Amino acid sequence: MILMIRTIIWFIYFFVHLLAISPGLLKAKRLKKQGKDEELDEFVHITARNWARRLVKLAGGNIIVEGKGNIPENEPVLIVSNHQGNFDIPILLGWLDMKIGFISKIEVKKIPLISTWMEYLGCIFIDRENPRNAVKMIITGAESIKNGQNLVIFPEGTRSKGGPVAEFKKGSFKLAQKSNAAILPVTIDGSYNMMEANGKIITPATVKVTIHEPVRIHQNNPTIDGQELADITRGVIVKNQDVQSKKQ
Repeated sequence: MILMIRTIIWFIYFFVHLLAISPGLLKAKRLKKQGKDEELDEFVHITARNWARRLVKLAGGNIIVEGKGNIPENEPVLIVSNHQGNFDIPILLGWLDMKIGFISKIEVKKIPLISTWMEYLGCIFIDRENPRNAVKMIITGAESIKNGQNLVIFPEGTRSKGGPVAEFKKGSFKLAQKSNAAILPVTIDGSYNMMEANGKIITPATVKVTIHEPVRIHQNNPTIDGQELADITRGVIVKNQDVQSKKQ
């Protein structure tokens, strides 16, 4: 009963707080019109980070982050993470301490307010059913990274919900190859326990986020096969998840 009440309160808070910060979109629009890009960037990311942290804390999430020292300074990166559950996005938004956008499926653009905030965050929306659009958006994403935007991808394509990490799709790794940006592997361990493991009932849980050393093999070997690059990155993430599982 307590968990059900928490879940109801969480969803109410989700929508109420989203409405409460919606006037911020007017400020963001004004800053963009005035050409105050740095101020706009700071405002949008702080707003998103605070919103994400409140959502996770209200759900009872205890987030432990290791490896922040592996985040490269003064260079944009492609952040590659496994995808366990719905809380992965707010966890990364709230605890990476980086200005990030996401590669998202185009269907998300239909969600009012959220899609607008995502656009200001620098998210890229890809239509997986339209190959030409997907290629175009990969090029757009690569240019965005070159211009200083950190982007996050979940190359499994779906949530594992606590199961084994699925094979990584190579297509999204073209973002790293075309931008020549370092890949920053991230392992999320335990986020599915906050929702997916409990029939979508929100449950307090501890989640460990591990930031690994950047993968740069493609920077030294531009001709590396995309699938090989995907497999190397997946290997880093899976190895860490296996280690954490043995400790539990």
